Amino acid sequence: MVVFALIAALIAVGVLAWVLRPMWAHSRGFVLATIVLLGLGTAVLYGLLGTPAGLREANASRIDTPRDIDEAVADLRAALERDPGQVEGWMLLGRALLGQEKYGEAADAFAHAVKLQPDHAEVLVSAAQARMLAAGSGHADATATEWLQRALALQPEHQRARWFLGVAQRQAGQPAAAAATWEPLLAQVDGGTRESLLAQINTARADAGQPPLAPPPPPTGGLDVEVAAAPGWHTALPPQTTVFVIARIPDGPPMPVAVEKHALSELPLKVRLDDSDSPMPTAKLSALGEVEVLVRVSPSGNAMPQADDIASRPVRVKLPSDTPVRLIVGE
Repeated sequence: MVVFALIAALIAVGVLAWVLRPMWAHSRGFVLATIVLLGLGTAVLYGLLGTPAGLREANASRIDTPRDIDEAVADLRAALERDPGQVEGWMLLGRALLGQEKYGEAADAFAHAVKLQPDHAEVLVSAAQARMLAAGSGHADATATEWLQRALALQPEHQRARWFLGVAQRQAGQPAAAAATWEPLLAQVDGGTRESLLAQINTARADAGQPPLAPPPPPTGGLDVEVAAAPGWHTALPPQTTVFVIARIPDGPPMPVAVEKHALSELPLKVRLDDSDSPMPTAKLSALGEVEVLVRVSPSGNAMPQADDIASRPVRVKLPSDTPVRLIVGE
């Protein structure tokens, strides 16, 4: 267990900073998905590097724990040599190598994953992205383009597949195709990303001799929320402490259908939650007939609830609603 935990932690820490930097710019939802993939990777490492039976043998044969990311990667390589049929292991190795900026080796690792699972969109997109980085110029060759096309055919809502395929088409001198590939993303990304994406699409359309797209209509199904502190509520938390204003499905999964992030110093606060605040393109506030609304003060700033968070009482609201929801922190 110790060996597994240390290796997984070393690889996760080494990869996380590299992975999240470009992803957040394109999609919050995708960042959350990436975090899930890293979590799955630790489970894979457990399957590759340790089993309950192996733990029982720990006293008989002591295994040295990895001291750094290089040693952790070496252990993972050795595990894959013993059992090369683990697609998740090749994916984790590829991500670790990307974090080390070893793009050629990462591309090779992802290529192994594609051989094992050629009809999995995330495998194909990761392999194509690594192959583009390994090229040095960032250009997609025929293989990377074919993988992206296959990924998008398998999963049309896959945001990275759509983005990188559009990039490949733009590089290939196909601006009209790139614009058409990117256009569905406008309905999936948040407000700030939507503006920059629309500019990219209209540049491509101009190069193709096409008129620009009009800005998308403002999101529908908005809900006004007012947040205040309870009278006499005092806290030693710093002013920059994170405050999440959340709408979620009543009695449903904890993932918000709309969320905004603010600072404690902004209280009392008025916000309008709408579809642009959705972290997942498949779950829209405007599609729901009822939501549960709450505010959560997070000293850690973590999007996932923590033990020391301070939350308001949830309020159920039927949609659409013209009446602001009033939430009180510290009651």
